[in-house]
Amino acid sequence: MKQVIAKVVFVMLASLIGGCASLGKGITEAILEKQESEDTRLCEIRGHAFRGLKPHLEQENSKMKVLMVHGVGDHLPGYSTEFFEKLAKELDLTVTASKHKNITLTDPEHPEKKLGNLRINRFLNKDHSQELLFYELTWSEITATQKKVLSYDNSGEYSFRRAEVNDLLKKFSNDTGPDPIIYLGDSREDILLAFEQSFCWMTTGSWEDLPDDVHQPCESQNIESVYRDSYAFVSHSLGSRITIDGMQRIASLLGDHQNSKRHKDLVLALKNKEIPIYMMSNQLPMLQLGRKLPEVSNQEQSYCTPNGDKYAERMLAKTPIIAFSDPNDLLSYAIPHDFVNTYLDSRLCIRVTNININVATVFDVFGLGRMANPMDAHIGYDIDDRVVALIAKGIGNDYTADIVRKRCHWIDTID
Repeated sequence: MKQVIAKVVFVMLASLIGGCASLGKGITEAILEKQESEDTRLCEIRGHAFRGLKPHLEQENSKMKVLMVHGVGDHLPGYSTEFFEKLAKELDLTVTASKHKNITLTDPEHPEKKLGNLRINRFLNKDHSQELLFYELTWSEITATQKKVLSYDNSGEYSFRRAEVNDLLKKFSNDTGPDPIIYLGDSREDILLAFEQSFCWMTTGSWEDLPDDVHQPCESQNIESVYRDSYAFVSHSLGSRITIDGMQRIASLLGDHQNSKRHKDLVLALKNKEIPIYMMSNQLPMLQLGRKLPEVSNQEQSYCTPNGDKYAERMLAKTPIIAFSDPNDLLSYAIPHDFVNTYLDSRLCIRVTNININVATVFDVFGLGRMANPMDAHIGYDIDDRVVALIAKGIGNDYTADIVRKRCHWIDTID
């Protein structure tokens, strides 16, 4: 897809400078090379400092557990490999398990169901004193069957009538466009259950406790592990909505089972946890349109301050949301000031840091204006060195990476 859009841009530029082709080629190459070498791409951070994953790794007898949730489009297990390898390198985790583990997710009440795949990779530092377990959720299997309704449109019967570039773009639209629509229907429950089951497997304990190549539900947590270990989520586009909805669903389920011994232990273990969500190509404002308000909203002071009358009923001590948005990403939005209190569950105690960052290169097109590849701006977050460094080591602390100190401008905020 990147190559397709690059071709489109090239054709547009070629038509503009057609009369001066040879001269234009030399000028074009010189300008683009100069702009790429300078790399003055935007990186503006507005919000509270956040720690990233590194400090959690250094906690004694604790593991760092990260769950990745993809966005629209068909995905195969292993889609996040480039990202987690860059992340492991940034965290100086140079040892990995000889093989990953795979769990076919299912519904505890309907174990014959298949709700996607959970792949787990293990990374350690040189002396094995720090450990990262990276959980990759692939949920697109749930929507794939319904998307077959459009498969006829990709067949030769229809596609040969389109121009080559338009045909490729139409196939891309058929792959990605239906997912948000399907998510609003009956499949939403299965997708959220896949998230819930993934979170359950995160809380089962250590690497040795995790099964491999099985199709079975997770039905119990290791409460000592929940107290001891650290957790984080990384999401992309629709995956961010799934993550928030999944956590709000868990908050409601746990709230309804306060008197159950099994759930009461988990509730107590989570109350003092801080679980950040790193959202790439954040779409929460757009995906809120037409939706009902959460079960509990506009009650942040009651649930999230120690003197609040419902402080004991919170789910988490804090949920930092670090929202990455490229201004040239047509499907990405910053999270406005009043959005959290109005539209998100108060029991999660959410605090937002917005990051405006150009993950796509912006070019000056010969005085005609500045432009960036919108596809790169949508999918380029997880391979951008600054994004990876911010997730790994945060901002406003002693661990902050040099690339972030040099290339990003941070505006702190106070309550």
